[in-house]
Amino acid sequence: MQAFLDIFDIYLLEAVVNGILLGGVLALLALGLNLIFGVIDVTWICYAELVMIGMYGMYYMVQVFGLPYWVAAPFAILLVAALGAALHYIVIAPLLTAPPINQLLATGGVLFILQSFATVAFGIDFRNLGIRLPVLAIGEMHFSYSRLLAFIAALLGMLAVYFFMTRTYTGTAIRAISQDRQIMSLMGVDTKRIYLITSALGGALAGLAACLLVLQYDVHPFVGLSFGPITFLICVLGGLGNFVGGFIAAFVFAEIISLGGLFSDLEWGYVLAFAFFIVMMFIRPAGLLARRS
Repeated sequence: MQAFLDIFDIYLLEAVVNGILLGGVLALLALGLNLIFGVIDVTWICYAELVMIGMYGMYYMVQVFGLPYWVAAPFAILLVAALGAALHYIVIAPLLTAPPINQLLATGGVLFILQSFATVAFGIDFRNLGIRLPVLAIGEMHFSYSRLLAFIAALLGMLAVYFFMTRTYTGTAIRAISQDRQIMSLMGVDTKRIYLITSALGGALAGLAACLLVLQYDVHPFVGLSFGPITFLICVLGGLGNFVGGFIAAFVFAEIISLGGLFSDLEWGYVLAFAFFIVMMFIRPAGLLARRS
C-alpha cells in the first residue's frame, strides 16, 4: 500500500508540473486574445487559426526550405504579425462601430476561410517538423524538453510584452486606450494606428505560440480546434480584457486538464475543465477577479 502511495505521489507531482508547463503556453495564447479585446473591444474567434497559419509557416520553412528552427521562428512570428495587421485592416476596422454580433460573425467567417484555405493549399495530411527533443528525467518523473522550452519561451514572451506595455510610449498609449477609448482620441492619440499596432502585436504572440506548439502538435488545417476553444474560455473565465485574470485562469485550466488526465483519459481532463467553466459562470459570471456587486 505504501509503495502504491509513493508511486501515486510521483505521478501526481509529475501531473502538477506538466500542468504548469501547459499553463505557460495557454497564458501566452490568452494574453494575445485579451490584448486585442482589451484595446479594440473585438473578440477574434479566428485567433487560433492564425496560430495554425504560423505552424504551417514553420513547417515549410524548416522542412521544405531547410532553414534551422531558430532562423525560421522569427520569420513565422513576423508572418503572423503581418496577418494580424491585415486582418484588422481588412475585416475589423470597417466593423468597429458595428454591433458585436456582426464582429463575431465576421471573425467566425475568417476562421472558416482560413481552415478552407489551408485544406485546399496544404491538404489534410498531418505534418510535423521531425524534431525530436530529449526527455528530462528527474528521479521517477519524466518531462518533455519541448514543453520546458515552450514554457520558458512563453514566459519570456509575456515578460517582453510587459516591458513593452510599461516602458514605451506606444505601450502606454495601448494601456490608456484600453481604459478609455473616447478620452484618448480627444487627447490627440491616433487610435487607428494604436489599433493596428495592437493587432500586429496580438498576431506576433500567436506566431510565437505557433513556433512553440509546432514542437508538440502535428500541423493540419484543424489544429486550431485543439486549443482555440480552451483559449477563449480562459479569457472569459479570467474576464475578457483582464490580463492578470487570463494568466491565472490559464494555469487553473491547465492544472484541471493535467490532473484530469492523471485520473482518467486526457479527454476527460478537458471535460472537467469545461464543466468547471460552466459552474464558474454561475458563481463569477464577470470573471475570476471581478468584484462582487
